Parts: sequence; C-alpha cells; structure tokens
Amino acid sequence: VQLQASGGGLVQSGGSLRLTCAVHQSTPIDHYAVGWFRQAPGKEREAVAGIMVSDGRTYYGDSVKGRFTISRDRAKQTAFLQMNNLNPEDTAVYYCATGFLAAWKNYSPKNNNEFFWGQGTLVTVSS
Repeated sequence: VQLQASGGGLVQSGGSLRLTCAVHQSTPIDHYAVGWFRQAPGKEREAVAGIMVSDGRTYYGDSVKGRFTISRDRAKQTAFLQMNNLNPEDTAVYYCATGFLAAWKNYSPKNNNEFFWGQGTLVTVSS
C-alpha cells in the first residue's frame, strides 16, 4: 500500500487549507478508513480525522470538530481534509494513513503499527 499526501503549506490564522491523501492499492480498500494524524513539535502524534471508504462514516478528533471536514472519492480511493478557521495550534506535520476506523478512535502512538502511513506534509499557521 502506498499513500500520497499533498496540500500542506503556510496560511494565516483564520485561513483554510485542503489536504489530499491518495491510496495506491491494487485491491479495493473498502474495509478501511483513510485520513490524517498530526504531530506538532514536542508533542505526541494525535488522530485528526478518518473516513470509511465504503460508507463514509467518520471520526474527528475533539480539537478539530466543527472546523475540519473529511470526505472521500471512493472510486479513486482518495480522501480530502478541508481545514477551516485554522489557528496556530493546528501547526504540525500531517500524516496520511489508512487503517480500521476503530483504530482512529482508540489511537495512541503505541498503535502506529495498525496503520499504513504516507509521508507527512507540513501545515504552518501564522498568528
């Protein structure tokens, strides 16, 4: 499984960015979720959002609820994260991943091996 993330960058506080995560896998990944984690300097990695490829069920971390929206293109095995009303606390490296949706809900860094990971993309929010 290969995951390709894109869309990070620099934005001012209150601004928006859209991240894309494309999963390259020869067999369908309907039983999995695709989404993002993030890791800020000096902090542990945290779950941001995940979406089931098959039925669109979602998970959001508490810190992003109401500001971030995750969606997917099932046919293209691609997920999108629309991030609105960004603030400096959202500054982090965002990692694209695929795994079971329950693993997002129960995530801790000890569970990193439950996911396939893509490269990180840096999101910087200036005040």
